[in-house]
Amino acid sequence: MGVLETLSLLMGTAWTSGINLYATVAVLGLAGSHGLIQLPPNLEILMHPLVIGVACLMYVVEFFADKVPYVDSGWDALHTLFRIPAGAVLAWGAAGDVNPALQLVAILAGGAVATAAHGTKMVTRLAINTSPEPFSNWTASVAEDLSVFAGLWAIFNYPLLMILFVLGFCGVAVWMLPKIIQLAKRGVRAIRSWFKGSPDTQELTKSDVVVPPA
Repeated sequence: MGVLETLSLLMGTAWTSGINLYATVAVLGLAGSHGLIQLPPNLEILMHPLVIGVACLMYVVEFFADKVPYVDSGWDALHTLFRIPAGAVLAWGAAGDVNPALQLVAILAGGAVATAAHGTKMVTRLAINTSPEPFSNWTASVAEDLSVFAGLWAIFNYPLLMILFVLGFCGVAVWMLPKIIQLAKRGVRAIRSWFKGSPDTQELTKSDVVVPPA
């Protein structure tokens, strides 16, 4: 793989894993095992039938959990432990056999991209759950899945476009960080009120919802 393709795989898989780790692993594994794509040696483990099977099973579980209000937020909070480290590991695998300094840079970059994607998704879902719109969860979940599949396709077909997209996404995420933190605090406050049985008087409106770039 050339430098451009390697960077696309490194940054792209970190981004998609931050949104849906299991879909990322399943698609890469299936595509690699059927000869549709060529994975670096360090990522060939994704083509193992056991890895593909577990990833597909967990994707089905997440598919349904991701569409239930508040359950999706709990799922996202739990997967902070998985998506971000996995993004770093996938980035390391995409970097291939390079010197340790570049491997460390790949790990840090992958972790940072996965953090931006996961954090934006988690806060957006938290905001949606406190919004009065009843169908937003399904819409957001389907849109996220489609963006992951489109991103994985773009990694191998339009590497430069994928690199620019991920850089733009991370730039927007950093620029909106104060707003994201504010929404996270309001969402947590609303959930606490919901558990106590008293609705939060400062309900989020649609204009407060942060929607990540598609």
